[in-house]
Amino acid sequence: MELKVNYTLFLVHILGLFVAVYGDGGLVSPSKLEMFVDEIPDMPRIKGYDVVHEVPVSKRLEISMFQKYWKYHKDLPPTKVFAYGETKHSATVPGPTIEAVHGVSTRVTWQNQLPSKHILPWDPTIPTAIPTNNQGVPTVVHLHGGIDEPQSDGNSHSWFTNGFRQRGPHWTKKTYHYHNQQQPGNLYYHDHAMGLTRVNLLAGLFGAYIIRHHDVEAPLGLPSGDEFDRPLVVFDRSFRVNGSIYMDTKGNNPDIHPQWQPEYFGDVIVVNGKAWPYMAVRQRKYRFRIINASNARFFKFFFSNGLRFIHVGSDSVYSEESVLVKDILLGPSEIADVVVDFSKSNSSSVILHNGAAYPYPGGDPVNESNGKVMKFIINRHREFDSSRVPKKLLKYPTPRLSEVSKTRYIAMYEYTSPIDEPVHLYINAMSYDDPVTEEPKVGSTEIWNVINLTEDNHPLHIHLGLFRVLDQTNITNIDEFRECMNKLNNAEKCHIEKYARGEKLSVEPYEKGWKNVYKMHPGYVTKIIVKFAYIHTNASYAFDATAEPGYVYHCHILDHEDNVMMRPLKLVK
Repeated sequence: MELKVNYTLFLVHILGLFVAVYGDGGLVSPSKLEMFVDEIPDMPRIKGYDVVHEVPVSKRLEISMFQKYWKYHKDLPPTKVFAYGETKHSATVPGPTIEAVHGVSTRVTWQNQLPSKHILPWDPTIPTAIPTNNQGVPTVVHLHGGIDEPQSDGNSHSWFTNGFRQRGPHWTKKTYHYHNQQQPGNLYYHDHAMGLTRVNLLAGLFGAYIIRHHDVEAPLGLPSGDEFDRPLVVFDRSFRVNGSIYMDTKGNNPDIHPQWQPEYFGDVIVVNGKAWPYMAVRQRKYRFRIINASNARFFKFFFSNGLRFIHVGSDSVYSEESVLVKDILLGPSEIADVVVDFSKSNSSSVILHNGAAYPYPGGDPVNESNGKVMKFIINRHREFDSSRVPKKLLKYPTPRLSEVSKTRYIAMYEYTSPIDEPVHLYINAMSYDDPVTEEPKVGSTEIWNVINLTEDNHPLHIHLGLFRVLDQTNITNIDEFRECMNKLNNAEKCHIEKYARGEKLSVEPYEKGWKNVYKMHPGYVTKIIVKFAYIHTNASYAFDATAEPGYVYHCHILDHEDNVMMRPLKLVK
C-alpha cells in the first residue's frame, strides 16, 4: 500500500513538473524557453534574373511548397510546417528571399507539393477554398506590393492543390509573371487561398521579395551586401510540447463557426524562423528590411538602450527623406526599411523590444515573452564604415487633388453574436463574392475615405494601388452614426460630414510617403489618395490591368480577411 501511495505521489510530482514547464494542455510555456540562444539565419537568396554578358536578363524559377520539419528553438522538438523552397531540403520558414532587378521580368512556377490534409485546423463554415472530397491543401501565391497583371496577382479563388489536380473557380495559369517595372523596394510573397490564408501562413507559407535598381539606389550609399543588408521577417507562434504549432481548435462562437477565431496571437516571437534569436553585429550601420508576417499581432519596435532607427522606406517604396525615430509601429504585413548604426550604442548588446498591445490598440499589454523580439551582440572593436544615410532619398511626384476623378467611402463593419463575440467582418456591409462596387479607371487617382466602425485597428491593403495618407479624423457621436450606417450602409446619406469633426491624428513622419498598407484607427475616418498607376514614371502599366480575375483590397489581419473582410477591385479602361 505504501509503495502504491509513493508511486502515486511520484506521478503527481512528475505531472506538476510537466505543467510547470510546458503549461496546461500540453502547451510549451514560453517562460521556460531560453531567449537569445539561437543565431538568426539569413534566409537563402534566389536571384530572379540571370546575367548574360554582364547584363541582367529575365529568369524562370520553380519554387515549391513542401511539408517538412523546422527547428524553431534549440529546446523545441522539430515542428511540422509548410515551407517554400527550390527543393524540400532547402525549403525554409520564412521562404527564400527572391532578389529581382528593376525592369527585368521574373517568372515563377509555384508548385504545390503538399499532402492531402492540412497540419492545422480550418473552418469550412466561413467562405473557404474546399477541394472535392477535401483532398488536398489549396494554395495560391500573392506577391504583396507587386504591380503586376491580375492573372499573376494570386486571386483567392485562383487556388490549386498538389500537382494542379484541383483548381479554383478563377484559376489562371501555372507560371506567374512578375514584371518588376515598378519602383525599387520591399515586397512580400505569401499564400492567399480563400478562407485559408491565416492557416497557410501560420504553417509557414511566406517570404521576402526585393526589387533592386542599382542606378537609383547606389548613389544613396546605404549599407549593402548580404552581411549588412538583411530582411528580418517577424511573427508570433505558440507551440505544443511535441513541437507542433498550436492553434485553438474551438471557435469563439462554436455553434456558428466551430473553429474560426477573430485573431491569432502566439506567445513566442520568431524572427527569420528562430524564436527570440541573437545576431552578432559590428560597430557600423546595418540595413534591416523588417516585415511583420504575423496573423494579427502589431509590433511597436524599440531598443532597450535607446538606440534609434533611421527609417528610409515604408512598404514597397523609399521615403522622400530619412527619419530618425525611437520606435516604429508595424501592423500585420507592413514593412519598415530601416538603418541601425550600432556604433552609436552605449552598451555591448541591445535587445529589440515590442510594446504593442494585442489586439491593437485596446488589448492586453505585452508581457515578458511577447515584449522581446531579438538580441544584438555588438563587437567591441570600432571599424571604418563607408556607408551613409542621406537626408534626401527618392522623391516621387506628389499626387494632386486636382487629379482626383472619384471619391469613395469604404466602411469597416464587425458583426457579433448574442454573446457579443465577432461572427464575421465586412467591408461596406458586403461579403467578398457580392458584386463588385469598386471599379477605378487604369491610370486614375481617387480619394478613399476609410470609415472604421469597429473597435480594432485594421491594416488596409490595396492590391495594385499605392496611396498616401492625407487625414485622420475622429467620428463624433459614433454610436448614432454607426446605427445609421447599419441601416443604410451609405456614408453620404448618413451625413458623414456631420460626424467626422472630432480630433485629428497626425500621420507619423515616417509614414507620410507612399504605402500599400495602412493602419485604420478605430472610430476614425482615414482619408487616403490612391493612385492606380506607376508612381515613378508616366508610362502605362506593362500589362492589361483590366483582365480577369481582377484584384482585391482587404484588412490584412488574416483572421479578418478570411471571414470575410475583403472585397473585389476591378479596374476598367
